[in-house]
Amino acid sequence: MKHTIKLEAIDPVEIYGAGNKILEALCSYYPQLKVTARGFEIFLDGKGSDIEDFDIKLEMLKERRRHKSSLTPYDVEDLFEDDRSADRFKIDGNAVIVYGTDGKPIKARNKTQEKMVRSYFENDLIFATGPAGTGKTYIAIALAVRALKHREVRRIILTRPAVEAGERLGFLPGDLKDKLDPYLQPLYDALGDMIPPKKLQEFMSDGTIQIAPLAYMRGRTLDRACVILDEAQNTNLGQLKMFLTRMGADAKFIVTGDASQVDLPNKTDSGLIRGIELIKNIKGIAYIQFKNEDIVRHPLVCKIVKAFDTI
Repeated sequence: MKHTIKLEAIDPVEIYGAGNKILEALCSYYPQLKVTARGFEIFLDGKGSDIEDFDIKLEMLKERRRHKSSLTPYDVEDLFEDDRSADRFKIDGNAVIVYGTDGKPIKARNKTQEKMVRSYFENDLIFATGPAGTGKTYIAIALAVRALKHREVRRIILTRPAVEAGERLGFLPGDLKDKLDPYLQPLYDALGDMIPPKKLQEFMSDGTIQIAPLAYMRGRTLDRACVILDEAQNTNLGQLKMFLTRMGADAKFIVTGDASQVDLPNKTDSGLIRGIELIKNIKGIAYIQFKNEDIVRHPLVCKIVKAFDTI
């Protein structure tokens, strides 16, 4: 089906945006619809339902322009906010979260992971603690990638406290980024499983995805973002408070950690468990406890964890 929309009494640039950025943002919601803009005319070719909905959203965008000095791509996101708010709760605990770059579905692999997925859609702050290999961080990053792809957030921010587990960062070669990249490699690995390399590089370059030490979070307000604090057992109570109070509007925060792997010089300085006890009963906050039986890595990992638990 073909259809032509004629813009009247408005400069097309005000709707298309500089470099057609606003129009491109709108078109991204209709991947099966061919859209060609020439001057005051927009030519559509595709399914009737897509054309009808595109026309409605364009009229809404024009109406929004009448009440604003200018439009941005975020205005397009807001048009679909109600749709996203309805869709975000449709995912079940054991449904596919995202598809990996190899096409394989990424989904919860046990009951505790399912609980974590459900809790994400019901709360704005989640604590997920438990032994290594339970998939806490991996599921958290999958949820963040899904939120970005569904335009529920504008960016993903991944952070860790800069506490070394053995080798000192200062002994590693290169500048600060070179020193930190190996330490943050697990986060890069998980993202690489879910986002194609070229697209991931673009996201990293334009700030859509940010990976940084926890200290870099101070003073920031993180809104419309999915923010993940990994290895939170290596934060003290003050650092944890600093991180949690970065939460801005329409943000999702996920905190993961393993209380049995504290790398602080004084292990009692860890603020993760104390922090959870202080705030876990606040509405909008969920606490997920993973156990040894939730380990999803090599079967030997579960036995190794149990062996070290006897020390």
